[in-house]
Amino acid sequence: MTKGTVSDTTGTSTGHVLTVGTFDGHTGKYRTIQDAVDAARRGDWILVAPGDYHETADQTSFSTNTDHGRFGGVLITTSDIHLRGMDRGTVIVDGTKAGSATPCSPAPAQQNLGVVGSDGKAHGRNGIVVWKADNVSIENLTACNFLSGTGDSGNEIWWNGGADSGLIGMQGYTGRYLTATSTYYQGEATAAQYGIFSSNAQGPGSWDQIYASNFNDSGMYVGACHQVCAMTINHAWMEFSALGYSGTNSGGAIVIENSQFDNNKDGVDTNTQIDGDAPAPQNGACPGKSKSPITHTHSCWVFIHNSVHDNNNPNVPQAGTASAGPTGTGMTVSGGTNDTIMDNTFANNGAWGILFVPYPDSNPPVLGQTCAGTGGVQLTGFGCVYDPKGDALLDNTFTHDGYFANQSNADFGQIVINGDGARNCYAGNTAPLGSAPAGLEQSQPTCDGARAVSNTGGALLGQVLCDTGFGTCPAGSQYPQLTVISMHPLPAKLPSMPNPCQGVPDNAWCPGGRPA
Repeated sequence: MTKGTVSDTTGTSTGHVLTVGTFDGHTGKYRTIQDAVDAARRGDWILVAPGDYHETADQTSFSTNTDHGRFGGVLITTSDIHLRGMDRGTVIVDGTKAGSATPCSPAPAQQNLGVVGSDGKAHGRNGIVVWKADNVSIENLTACNFLSGTGDSGNEIWWNGGADSGLIGMQGYTGRYLTATSTYYQGEATAAQYGIFSSNAQGPGSWDQIYASNFNDSGMYVGACHQVCAMTINHAWMEFSALGYSGTNSGGAIVIENSQFDNNKDGVDTNTQIDGDAPAPQNGACPGKSKSPITHTHSCWVFIHNSVHDNNNPNVPQAGTASAGPTGTGMTVSGGTNDTIMDNTFANNGAWGILFVPYPDSNPPVLGQTCAGTGGVQLTGFGCVYDPKGDALLDNTFTHDGYFANQSNADFGQIVINGDGARNCYAGNTAPLGSAPAGLEQSQPTCDGARAVSNTGGALLGQVLCDTGFGTCPAGSQYPQLTVISMHPLPAKLPSMPNPCQGVPDNAWCPGGRPA
């Protein structure tokens, strides 16, 4: 193996190549991915041959504290390394027990729930965890069946900068051509939670060509990064989860583009919370009072050129606050501030194409936060309530949304409880079913900083409370209800990296950095 300087879409890197498994007749030095990770130094590349890898670093080097997610089948703590599979569909990091003839087996006897604690309960497992390591890229592989337990677990691929700390613990990360799923469901206590996940991580971050399905929280998640997220998500496909995308207290420059969200309970959800993933609130304003090159405004949280359709599925895994995502809704901005949704299509979402609603957080604040200090208002019976403020809905196309035809089901809706911030604005949308309350484009056409006016949308508040399960349903209201949880297979032919040798230093698997 030779040492050289390379330039790739993941950046400029100098390092050696460590190989795992056997590829094109060449046997690598390492048998497990974790062995190669442990040997890697800054700038190194780890290439993984096709195979079903049952990685168990979380069990052989068990962490006694699993509350914050610092454990995984593969645990990466070295900055500036690149982990890349040679084929997205056949390089599988598999959370099930070794020995099954089927990768990602759904058989109950094949599930590995992790180390059992002194209380007799399993801690659960995570798949690939990057722990407080900067500029780590993970590419061109599949992770499956890492399940929940009593620890902070159930996550397939996780860039973790220090969950629950309220601090940013890593900078820079890349994920490309990644698949995350679970085939197993026997209750929410063990259900897989997140597919592709980052928390407490500062950008620049990038996810491209990613897919996730069958999660009880969300297929992908970006949270706890406040105003320094600096994240771009492109060509994502999220389906069959409680939420396709979720982002708590994540703001600043986030761009989600050219992506698809379908067959979830609620397609996309960004929100503010005071009891987790601190610091609150979710604020899409550009850092340093700059302007977005996309919106040309102060809003740098941008959802653009996406397809959000058919998110009417109650028969998905669902737990915690994610289970309250309103069934039949394409997108929910819940207590979100300064977010822009522009030039998207919303189709066949039976309740609402998009909702701008408050987030009521009745749980105790964490890490010394206060409700008033994070932009909320304390209301009896609801806790700390965060209104949607300064959000923009511009030039979107709505087709056959709101067809459940309950009172107030519409293309888009807005509820403002406190009226303590800037109003939202609506302009240029093709919305044949209109808004709830009616006439939002006429009454709130510009995000000009004008103060919001409290308005529960007439019947809208009661319908949202009904659909989320927070209130009694008005007479005659009907929303799809959970019957049987269904786990769906992966779609055929998810694209693999066209050239997995691109940018890699010369080695036996990639002579000259190109396929043999």
